[in-house]
Amino acid sequence: MNILVTLNSSYINPLKVMFKSLFISNSEVDFTIYLMHSSLSKEEVAMLENFVQTEGNTLVEIPIHDHYFADAPILKHYSKEMYYRLLAHKFLPNDVEKILYLDPDILVINKLNSLYDMDISEYLYAAAYHDRAKVNELNKIRFKEYEVENYYNSGVLLMNVTKQRKEMKEQEIFDFVNENKKKLILPDQDIINGLYSKEIKNIDEVKYNFDARFYLYYKITNKIDMDYIIENTAIIHFCGKKKPWLKNYTGKFHSLYKYFEREALRH
Repeated sequence: MNILVTLNSSYINPLKVMFKSLFISNSEVDFTIYLMHSSLSKEEVAMLENFVQTEGNTLVEIPIHDHYFADAPILKHYSKEMYYRLLAHKFLPNDVEKILYLDPDILVINKLNSLYDMDISEYLYAAAYHDRAKVNELNKIRFKEYEVENYYNSGVLLMNVTKQRKEMKEQEIFDFVNENKKKLILPDQDIINGLYSKEIKNIDEVKYNFDARFYLYYKITNKIDMDYIIENTAIIHFCGKKKPWLKNYTGKFHSLYKYFEREALRH
């Protein structure tokens, strides 16, 4: 199974926790992890490579050099690194046809086979949108001219790399950024939705991109309790600014995160 991650040094420990949860919950799967970055040191990459190999999997480094995206439009505190996930098809090996992108701020607590094996031959991506009416409607208004029906979260993306190579154009993305600078809030996510929302296959948010902030919402509206999540949810996503590795975190899944954190960082 191909997995894509992109990060800088500040997310190394969360990435290791995500990896540990991925490997424990999918112990029968052989993973090839593609690590895309522009700032990690050789020592940091070697440490991550050793971590992945110790678990019986493979890490492939894809360094992105400074000259890439040198002329790309940049937004406020968002750097050119925001383009790595959008244009990953430019840098991945030619034999990679499908890959699953995962943010570092997630836990994988069940098997991913059903997601990865999903047929997306007619789509660029498969992703989940978080079905909160006010949020979804606001984002539809922001991108009204692009006829965005649902605003998808870009933290978990099953990517049809073959189709992306054929259809996604670098200049189209740059033009979109230049034309929408004043309205972009989460740039890479906004770009994916503004340009490609009609080519995204919807997946079950509770199963594949459970927003940890809204446990009570899910429980009240969907009658989904903790037992259901532990048994059925594959991915818990710690969206937003409050992260479970920070000392002041008090979310429902803190103990679960701390368990995987201990397993990942004990050596």
